[in-house]
Amino acid sequence: MKYKQINNNSINQIMLIIIILLICILIFTNLFYYLPGFLGAITLYILFRKINFKLTEERKWKRSIASLLLILLTIVFLVGPLYLLINYMVPQVTDAISNKDEIMEKFDSIKNYFKDNPYLSSIDLSDTALMGGLQRAAKFIPNILNSVAEVGVNVLVALFVLYFMLVSSKQLERTIYNAIPFSTGSKAELWKEFDMMVKSNAIGIPILAMCQGVVAGVGYWIFGLENPIFLGILTAVSTIIPILGTMVVYLPAAVFLLANGQSGNAIGLALYGIIIIGSIDNVLRFTILKKLGDVHPLITVFGVLLGLNLFGMLGLIFGPLILSCVGVLLKVYGNEFGRGTPEIIQSTSLIDPNSPPDIKDRSQ
Repeated sequence: MKYKQINNNSINQIMLIIIILLICILIFTNLFYYLPGFLGAITLYILFRKINFKLTEERKWKRSIASLLLILLTIVFLVGPLYLLINYMVPQVTDAISNKDEIMEKFDSIKNYFKDNPYLSSIDLSDTALMGGLQRAAKFIPNILNSVAEVGVNVLVALFVLYFMLVSSKQLERTIYNAIPFSTGSKAELWKEFDMMVKSNAIGIPILAMCQGVVAGVGYWIFGLENPIFLGILTAVSTIIPILGTMVVYLPAAVFLLANGQSGNAIGLALYGIIIIGSIDNVLRFTILKKLGDVHPLITVFGVLLGLNLFGMLGLIFGPLILSCVGVLLKVYGNEFGRGTPEIIQSTSLIDPNSPPDIKDRSQ
């Protein structure tokens, strides 16, 4: 009886794939702490890619000088504001949690208001409950400080990796393009979708948060709340909270005004939050964010939850990006291995200014 021998080439190929996967797992598990930095470098590279090629290919700048210029722009317009924001927020949050007496004093008015209201008296706002909440919140201070340190380390990693990605951009893209085991049409579609996702998440989410935070801060100032800048930043951060979103900030603020006898300002702030702050999300999604990329809100919500669990604060951008990649890969899988020839591969233009240089070269 003859046994069919397995082709040695197949065995070698499988063994090579297994070795590559094991090495990748080893690298991933030991460098996971720096993964947000690598993701940040990739995100910044895609955002700066057109400018980099314009400087180096059209204006004949040296790659090192062009890379240093783009890194300088990143420091000025991204790292600088991020540092100022963290430097402002961390002391504010730390003082707010540690200064229990002042919080208790301001909380007494809300507690008395709830106690006198028959519909709200069942809510436990005792001093014991408040102190327990403050103690639980105080436990997060070390996590906040560690997260800030992690952001700083990964920002340095991102800038370091970004420099070498920009300097060797053509070789890098050509290597990645040749290593992807898909057809030319699927590679073009993969690049188009990935480029759209990065721009939508890296630009769209911060724009949405910043606009809502600024508008909310103006509202807090108009209706007489203390420290409207701090509350505006909290509102910007709260845009990532599923379903409730910015309501977790402006509704308690309105209750605080109501409990202190400022019923007019309380009603005005509540209406301002529902009508003005809440509507900004819909306006931006159907205008600016629609042009950047039509990302489904569910991807944003669950992507943020995924990112926060994986990377902390840096996951606000990378979480939705990772979740969006699943949909893109499923689309590419359908293009490559689905029944029939998809129209998207037949109609994909390979002379796309957003395509990698290697794709354009093959089409000429």
